[in-house]
Amino acid sequence: MSEQKLNMLVLPGYQNSGAGHWQTRWEALDPAFTRVQMPDWDHPVRDTWCRTLDAAVAAADAPMVFAAHSLGCLTTAFWATHYASAAQLAKVAGALLVALPDPSEAHFPQDASGFSPVPLTRLPFANIVVASSDDPYGGVPFSQTCANAWGSRWIDIGPRGHINADSGLGDWDEGRGWLASFGARG
Repeated sequence: MSEQKLNMLVLPGYQNSGAGHWQTRWEALDPAFTRVQMPDWDHPVRDTWCRTLDAAVAAADAPMVFAAHSLGCLTTAFWATHYASAAQLAKVAGALLVALPDPSEAHFPQDASGFSPVPLTRLPFANIVVASSDDPYGGVPFSQTCANAWGSRWIDIGPRGHINADSGLGDWDEGRGWLASFGARG
């Protein structure tokens, strides 16, 4: 069986991902990575972000995986459970959901609208939730609750903050390996 190339949709969070962020570095390393450009990175609205993701999935070839960070993770969960059609969901091989933010935390962006309550329904595609033990935007109990509800594999990578550019991950080969694991499914 020949291995089919996966399309990678990059879903940054609030205020986008800058030059040193692992998502941006993955895009620079591999043209299969395409960033979903949200209309307003500084004032995220769930409905707008989910509809933007839906349009990106419609335009992309299958199979695809999502490389989501922070608010991109919540966008993925809401899209999969409230917005996506069966045909759209069939295109998704999996999702890497990194650094889930908890809307009830004090650090959650005040400019973000509609991301609570977080859907706690099984996601209709394979997914991995990656957490940091000292993430100021979402604690381990929150990420474990979401992972259990979503049917996720849950991975704690230790104290890495918000698992962003400040976390010192560089090209984050381990994360790319987890993302690539969705292509191994037959």
